[in-house]
Amino acid sequence: MDSFSVAPLLALLAPVLGAAGTVALRDRPPARELCGVAAGLVQLGIIVTMVPTVLDGRTVSFTISTFLPEAAIGLRVDALGVVLAGTSSLLWILTTVYSMGYLGTGPDRALARFHGYFGLTIAATMGVAFSVNLLTLYLFYEALTIITYPLVTHTRTPEAAQGGKRYLAYQLGTGVALLLPAIVLTYTQSGTFDFVPGGVFDADDGGPLLVLIYVLFLVGIAKAALLPVHAWLPAAMVAPVPVSALLHAVAVVNVGVFTVFRVVLDVFGTDLASELHLGTVTLAVTSVTILMTSLYALRLDNLKAILAYSTIGQLSYMILGVALLSDAGRTGGVLHLVGHAFAKITLFFAVGSVYLASGRTAVNELRGIGRQMRWTMGAFVIGALSIVGLPPTVGFIAKYFLFLGAADAGQWLVIAVLAVSTVLSGGYYLRVMRVALLEPPAPLLAGGSGGDPSVLPKPSITESPALVVGPLVVTAAVTLLLGIAPGPLLELIRAAARVP
Repeated sequence: MDSFSVAPLLALLAPVLGAAGTVALRDRPPARELCGVAAGLVQLGIIVTMVPTVLDGRTVSFTISTFLPEAAIGLRVDALGVVLAGTSSLLWILTTVYSMGYLGTGPDRALARFHGYFGLTIAATMGVAFSVNLLTLYLFYEALTIITYPLVTHTRTPEAAQGGKRYLAYQLGTGVALLLPAIVLTYTQSGTFDFVPGGVFDADDGGPLLVLIYVLFLVGIAKAALLPVHAWLPAAMVAPVPVSALLHAVAVVNVGVFTVFRVVLDVFGTDLASELHLGTVTLAVTSVTILMTSLYALRLDNLKAILAYSTIGQLSYMILGVALLSDAGRTGGVLHLVGHAFAKITLFFAVGSVYLASGRTAVNELRGIGRQMRWTMGAFVIGALSIVGLPPTVGFIAKYFLFLGAADAGQWLVIAVLAVSTVLSGGYYLRVMRVALLEPPAPLLAGGSGGDPSVLPKPSITESPALVVGPLVVTAAVTLLLGIAPGPLLELIRAAARVP
């Protein structure tokens, strides 16, 4: 049952107004950045007010435009939308604070532009989370691509320009060539753009065509970074760490996974997906993605590159969970969207803190740095343990449900994939922890990573500023808290995963 309210629109407009305030105050830092923090707090408060409604099995709706009766542009909030919206909103606040410490709060107008686009990114994310139908989702999905392009190219270096070109090519190319045709074909076959729990297709709509539509969706949603449309994500690592955190934990990749969730649950439905063996197709693609990216990450030495390939594999964990078509699998997949967001942003924040304090960007340069940056590396360890799936972190709870879902579905090969990938991810994260925590400190040249060997070494490395360390400690603490006491979150997750 729908309850009509302006709350979804207000949650979407809050970051827009925050972005406008950031631009208006562009010459008055730190009020410029605090405008974004205030908007984030207002938005989070609005989202929280809708939680009791969605837990009660109802939705909150608002219609923006009805220029075509069968293709209205509107917002409808359910439990799944609240999961994405609430996670993104909270992490937006923390990332804005982190950005103040990492990028500074000086008079540079590029910072005003950065925070303005950041706010618009969150607004587009809210639009996707609360979309009432495929058409609304597509508009906000593509808006997110365009809005985040200036963030990917923020440094305006040749490398940033090249990474931005690849980002646009993958996102707009797949969106126009694959995702849009999938949406059009869905309408021609079903007569609706709406999301319907259980799916919009009839069983006799034509199996081969429905399989084609599903494949177009799966490959066309490039933000989910499944093979073979994953290369944009490592290329986008040329951006500053706050942008990388935005791409990998707050907005873009979560929007991709969320869109796949919508397609499986509300376009096809689990019953039809099972009948057409769409889950098997998805499990094959996600399993290959998980194993290949995990193996590749083992070969890397650059910290951001390791996190990038780790992200690709972890996104496939989420999609794999829903593709298992079991209650436990869906619970694990949706829970991992939240758990991965907090754990991965902790890792990116920690890597940025290390770079800010020491100029180091590679694993082999981290010798002993854990003794010099205890808060930063302590948070890194918590984030890494969660990604690997070890207790007492939220990643362990999510992976437990994924294993349970695979067992319920009789997918023993998937259980093997999950086990092997756990060992592989443990391999590349434990390598970082071993070097940083157990090896003796290495001298840091004043020139930083790659500096002139003739330059005298600095006497020591100290923690980054409080505005950098504070947010990463908070995200690490949430990662632990959700693992120790997951009960309240699991109630929302089960509602989002449609678990009876």
